[in-house]
Amino acid sequence: MSRRFTPQSTAIVPERALLVGVDLGERDDWPKYRSMAELARLVETDGAEVVGELTQRLAKPVPKTFIGSGKTEELVERVRAEKVDVVVFDEDLTPSQQSNLERAVGKDVKIIDRTALILDIFGRHATTVEGRLQVELAQLRYVLPRLRGMWSHLMGEQTRGGIGSRFGQGESQLEVDRRMVRNRIAQVRRELERVDARRQTQSKARWESGVFRVALVGYTNAGKSTLMNALTGADVYVQDELFATLDATTRSLALEEGRTVTLTDTVGFIQKLPTTLVEAFRSTLSEVREANLILCVADASDEAWEAEVRSVVDTLAEIDATEIPRVLCLNKIDLLGEDAREALRLRHPEAQLISALDERGLANLRHRIATEAAAGEETLTALIPFREGRFIKLLHERCQVIHERYVQEGLLITVKAPEALARALEPYARDASEFEGGL
Repeated sequence: MSRRFTPQSTAIVPERALLVGVDLGERDDWPKYRSMAELARLVETDGAEVVGELTQRLAKPVPKTFIGSGKTEELVERVRAEKVDVVVFDEDLTPSQQSNLERAVGKDVKIIDRTALILDIFGRHATTVEGRLQVELAQLRYVLPRLRGMWSHLMGEQTRGGIGSRFGQGESQLEVDRRMVRNRIAQVRRELERVDARRQTQSKARWESGVFRVALVGYTNAGKSTLMNALTGADVYVQDELFATLDATTRSLALEEGRTVTLTDTVGFIQKLPTTLVEAFRSTLSEVREANLILCVADASDEAWEAEVRSVVDTLAEIDATEIPRVLCLNKIDLLGEDAREALRLRHPEAQLISALDERGLANLRHRIATEAAAGEETLTALIPFREGRFIKLLHERCQVIHERYVQEGLLITVKAPEALARALEPYARDASEFEGGL
């Protein structure tokens, strides 16, 4: 006896994606196959299934469709044959190129570029209010010049004439939408300015307290969050996917000498990171710009790690952070053999070879951070009255204590203090020889 109702699966079926790349011969250190492999990981991170790729070598993009006419025909054939839902270009498309390609492949197939894909991933992963606002701002700025294509069906009605054509409804709706998007952009910017003002107040308070600030930067999936957890005992989200974490997270890191510094994990970088995202995330990336030390984390097991580091440095230049002292941390050495590790040591003697996973080399990294934190500090002796208990606690947390003893008037202490705390200590400065027995 046949069943009356056939149960249907409720599982989400991933979209089928076809990748398209054009080799313009721009970079020898980042070949096209690596860029396409990274694009595939981005697509998978966004929940789609890669069913194939199409590449072409050109001296410059074709103005109408980015790829040549022959490749466009091949693209249409493959979309139909492989039942593709979305075509993802590795390069940025102009609004007109996107519109022309959509007409060629059919209205049921989406055409997006690398920037749109990354913006969608950021939209999925942003969790804080600030992160969501930053992503929304970048998305709105991306959408604004592309609004015209969304109302092309109404534009066509005007050219045909007939009933209703005199009202120009397409152009009117377009202008309404543009005005709405611009108003929302202005509103989001104002909200971000308020968030940024609060962040600057917090940053100023940390600077005045003398705390040494360390920022983690690196290519996405280089292991920054794992390193953050290993150094501080934090519980930052870790996942083997691109852009697993977007929102800056700050934790305290206690060094062996007794000093406490702050460690901030930031959004991972990537090749061709959209300028709109860099600008939208400027307030979050200010944590990097205002750091005293940058730990640049790279995946040493990735054969292209040097090109990835150059991409990170380029992004640091965009936010005016290249003058900050920087330490290269070659992570994931647990995936390398001894010969490969020794080759890295010889080639990059200034780098810290570490494994955040098994905590190899982290003691040396902590010592390096302590050395950098102590650089430029001033050694001085001060007499702190007993009533300044909170100040005494701050000195133990933020400074390297060399000597201390209690006298009748308070705590006689000699410390290595950063600039901000050294100035705060000046009213209490004393000569240890004034006290019997000194220090």
